Amino acid sequence: MQPILKTIRFRLNGEPVATQVATHENVVEALQRLGLHGARESCGQGLCGCCTVLVDGNAVSGCLYFAVQLEGASVETIERQQPAGGLDEVQQAFAECGAFQCGFCTPGFVLMSRALLDRNPDPSEDDIRHYLSGNLCRCATYPEVIRAVKLAAARRKVRP
Repeated sequence: MQPILKTIRFRLNGEPVATQVATHENVVEALQRLGLHGARESCGQGLCGCCTVLVDGNAVSGCLYFAVQLEGASVETIERQQPAGGLDEVQQAFAECGAFQCGFCTPGFVLMSRALLDRNPDPSEDDIRHYLSGNLCRCATYPEVIRAVKLAAARRKVRP
């Protein structure tokens, strides 16, 4: 039986995209077909955060979110280009604090941290722990991640 295909249109990292997706396809699968591999399906149950993408500014589990739901949405992935090609505050803080080891979970943590700081520019350590509780790191870089989010928050306060 052939899958049912639907053409969807949305903004991907600021650029308009039109693509065909199978109605059962999840966001991670669709992004991978588009050449973006930063969101990774790991648990397939929305429990680890490795597949995190931002849809209209909200962090979602790409393994549970159907690609057809992206119609008309604005989607941000870890591959988003920064102005002047540099790193944003969150990415820079993660690098400086060593908030990653193998890097498998890092894209999800970075996107969740961006979403947190967009909603709460001055989070407490408890706020950070709670917001990022759905992201798992097998290398256990949690203390470094918390330091990185605090550093990014501080830098966002002083940016022009």
